[in-house]
Amino acid sequence: MSSAAEQEAVAERVLPDGGTAALLNGRPHTRPAAPPVWPGAPTPLGARFRTGPDGVAGTNFALWAGGAEAVQLCLFDDDGTETALPLTELTHEIWHGFVPGVGPGQRYGFRVHGRWDPWTGARWNPAKLLLDPYARAVDGEFALPPQVYGHVRDWPEQHTADTVRDDRDSAPYVPKGVVVHDDAYPDEWMEDRRPKTPWADSVIYELHVRGFTRRHPGIPEELRGTYAGLAHPAAIEHLVALGVTAVELLPVHQFAHEDHLLRRDLTNYWGYNSIGYFAPHAGYASAGTRGQQVGEFKRMVRALHAAGVEVILDVVYNHTAEGGELGPMLSLKGIDNRGYYRLQQDARRYTDYTGCGNTLHVVQPHVLRLITDSLRYWVTEMGVDGFRFDLAAALARSMHDVDMLSPFLAVIAQDPVLRRVKLIAEPWDVGSGGYQVGAFPPLWTEWNDHYRNAVRDFWRGALPDVRDLGYRLSGSSDLYAWGGRRPYASVNFVTAHDGYTLRDLVSYERKHNEANGEGNRDGSDDNRSWNCGTEGETDDERVRSLRRRQLRNLLTTLLLSTGVPMLVAGDEMGRTQGGNNNAYCQDNEVGWIDWELLADPGWKALFDLTSRLIALRHRHPVLRRRAFFNGRAHSTDGIRDLAWFTANGTEMTEQDWYAPAATLGMYLSGQDIPGRDERGEPVLDDSFLAVLHTGDRPVSFVLPGAPWAERYEVLVDTSREEQGEGPGVVHSAGAEVVVPGRAVLLLRVG
Repeated sequence: MSSAAEQEAVAERVLPDGGTAALLNGRPHTRPAAPPVWPGAPTPLGARFRTGPDGVAGTNFALWAGGAEAVQLCLFDDDGTETALPLTELTHEIWHGFVPGVGPGQRYGFRVHGRWDPWTGARWNPAKLLLDPYARAVDGEFALPPQVYGHVRDWPEQHTADTVRDDRDSAPYVPKGVVVHDDAYPDEWMEDRRPKTPWADSVIYELHVRGFTRRHPGIPEELRGTYAGLAHPAAIEHLVALGVTAVELLPVHQFAHEDHLLRRDLTNYWGYNSIGYFAPHAGYASAGTRGQQVGEFKRMVRALHAAGVEVILDVVYNHTAEGGELGPMLSLKGIDNRGYYRLQQDARRYTDYTGCGNTLHVVQPHVLRLITDSLRYWVTEMGVDGFRFDLAAALARSMHDVDMLSPFLAVIAQDPVLRRVKLIAEPWDVGSGGYQVGAFPPLWTEWNDHYRNAVRDFWRGALPDVRDLGYRLSGSSDLYAWGGRRPYASVNFVTAHDGYTLRDLVSYERKHNEANGEGNRDGSDDNRSWNCGTEGETDDERVRSLRRRQLRNLLTTLLLSTGVPMLVAGDEMGRTQGGNNNAYCQDNEVGWIDWELLADPGWKALFDLTSRLIALRHRHPVLRRRAFFNGRAHSTDGIRDLAWFTANGTEMTEQDWYAPAATLGMYLSGQDIPGRDERGEPVLDDSFLAVLHTGDRPVSFVLPGAPWAERYEVLVDTSREEQGEGPGVVHSAGAEVVVPGRAVLLLRVG
């Protein structure tokens, strides 16, 4: 390995020389004659195909690289031949140039020159080809051999390995950006119409593009696992039949796989390892990766919109795939490490609020610009309807602490595009003070893990008192009734991609992540699950029946709760991961949906119940309240908008709330719904009584009499596998009804 002085000499020799020759790996590398580079413009950033001076078509390239000494634009032919062009124009730390004759489909990257001084955070290394942060499409896979690291991985002194620069060329091992024609699909895109579903009316369905479509028998084999597969009528038919209003796609930004997974023949299946914030992940494209993935993604969005389904992206702006000081050099680390990432006082090390090695330095204007430019692009040009922000608390940090007046949140609040789309926060990160459930400002909704924990605990019989459950079922006013926030600020969920599936939640009490290759140490140990008496799959029909009933209880509770319900794809038909509660690396049958489950009458009945509950929710505004309950009587008969009952038919007292209870009655009045309809008329609806009973034995429940009701009609009884389609059993007010063990009854009030 060369000395530090020799390394600096290499850097000088690799400085731009007109694009004719350079030293890579210590050997002369002859390149084709270089095309001219005109000055171009510093905006917009990235590669933009356009008409230049004198009507000449070409591409303008612009890269922010604060502190860099020189930047080369590298163009690649189909055979991999590289042509390096100097970008000599510099405006406000943006290197730019216009290259005539370069158009859509051209592959490119950058080499950025500067000091190598890891002790001060400077990690420039021109031997590493870097992906444009603004690349609209990416061609090729990320491999992680030693050449893609900025430092020498096999340096004998391991504790200083990251400080010794590696001068081997990384270009053969990294993907390239692709120039894309922004107006390639104008006619069909103009036909798109956004559903614009109000928050209160939304039902979110979290899915993985590949996992949802990979085994679907109605999708042609060549389209399975792709954007085109999700756009296929067979996929959309399921979404429409279920009744969901939005799909929340696990990450579709271009991402890379971690080295430790590749060494175990695994991949980052979930995709929470972004490296290209403008590019649809090329691995999900069926039509090609030279820009075709952009059109395929747009057509998918258009097809979903035509079916009335919104598209929400799960986005990972808190960290990138470059990891910490021992991670690869793929893009931002080599462009300006100190500018893009939060560094510790010892600038050689990275501040890590994400558990993934690095944290983007969002308070920096150029980093904030990168994120907001990316968000606007996905809304305005790709047509998406909103975003779920992974570890959003990391984005809300100012210099150190989480700050709800941080630059990121302030910019989002005033942006004329972004403030109009759906914004969902995962309101925590792994740093000190990072847990911020209920703290995000108006405009934002949040994943509400208080809801998840309370509902899980209630149905496994472990809730110490019912006060917390009451808050969760009624919209979590204790968390969100401030600053003008509404009940739909709470995204209610029982399961998410991270953790057990719903079926596994009632089948396993211990995680079974052995296939991940980490000694079953990964994944949460706090699952709040109950296996119904037997660990894992069983032939015992008594246990199987109880588990299916518990699934019906959990889904019914979720879809009757005030707030925005979120389902995980496959939970409505009994999908299992075999007890794996961290299937992030399982791009196989563990992570994919098994569509054959719908051929099983028991699982088909679960789907039918879920669909019926969603339809019921859509029909009844009392289940989709836009304002919090206040518990006060609004009518002369003394009926309140929300009332709670014990099993003996009396209203709950303060003492009842602070005691454990196996049975809870929730009365929702359809006569006291705040607000007016589009014509200015009062909103009126049926009233409902939901009885939740988690005891293992039946209980007699006295139906409240006057003034609450005269009679009650049973609409849902989760003790039954099949639900009737016609009128249900009718009971008189004051009657005792037997609620079977571990069941929910939903009764319409008459």
